[in-house]
Parts: sequence; structure tokens; C-alpha cells
Amino acid sequence: MVEIVKYMSHHRDEVLALSLRAWDPVFPLMRESVTAFVYENFYPNGWRERQFEDLASVLDGEPENVAVAVDGSTILGWVCTRLHAQDQMSEFYVLAVDPAFQGRGIARALMEHSFHQARQAGMRMVLVETGGDPGHAPARRAYEAVGFQRWPVARYFKDLSG
Repeated sequence: MVEIVKYMSHHRDEVLALSLRAWDPVFPLMRESVTAFVYENFYPNGWRERQFEDLASVLDGEPENVAVAVDGSTILGWVCTRLHAQDQMSEFYVLAVDPAFQGRGIARALMEHSFHQARQAGMRMVLVETGGDPGHAPARRAYEAVGFQRWPVARYFKDLSG
């Protein structure tokens, strides 16, 4: 039975570990899809180190925005929901599900929890950003399945080293 609970500091290590497992198939596909200098600039010491640091910062810096999906004592996934009151908008800043539990409705349950929080706070819309590369295709499908509409964005990078 999946339950969504408030994040607690004792969840930290398991949440970080499942996040790295969740992104393990994503980053190699992303690396193949982006310009090498961009990827290497973002991940000079590898994606795992950067991802770990970024996610640890979220968990340590805004634990009140994090909810965890659990089944008993097993952590299945998590979501960080940020509120942007000036735009009447909430944001899935992070959404991750352990690969061993993907395809079982965990992401949808976390999204529904986040939607409920947003509605309670008076928000009128929800934002989520993800990659346009093949590694992020499952995430795009999950977001589109619950009604997200894609906003066309162009992001450009220029190598200044040469």
C-alpha cells in the first residue's frame, strides 16, 4: 500500500540512492544527445557527483517541500514541490521513482499529492521541466499522460574556450 508522507531527515540516504538509480539510464542517453562541451561543463566530475550534490541541497535546504512515497518502510520515490505565489504556480522541482517500482503508479501518486498541495495553496497551474533528449522520454510521457502541455523553449550554449 503506497502512502505519501512528509520527508524526514532519516529518509535522506535512501532517497539520494534511489534518485541516482532512477537517473542511471537517463544520463548516458543525454550525453549522446548534447554537445560535448555543454555536458562536460555541467558534469566535469561526472553526473552522479553533480546530481548527488544538487539533490542533497534540495533535501537539506527545503525539506518542508519534499514528500516521499513509501510502502511500509520501503521508500519508492519522492517529489519536491515549490510554490511560486507571484505566478500562482507550483513546480515539480524534482520527481524521482526507484526503477524497481516504476510503472506502478508511484509517480502519478506523487504528482497527485503535489497537485493537492498546490490547490490548497491557491495555485492555478503547475510547471515541470525535463530534458528533450531520449533519456528523458519516459518523464515526458508521464507528464503528458496527466495533462501537462509542452511549452516550446529554445536553449542555446556557446563554447567560450576556443
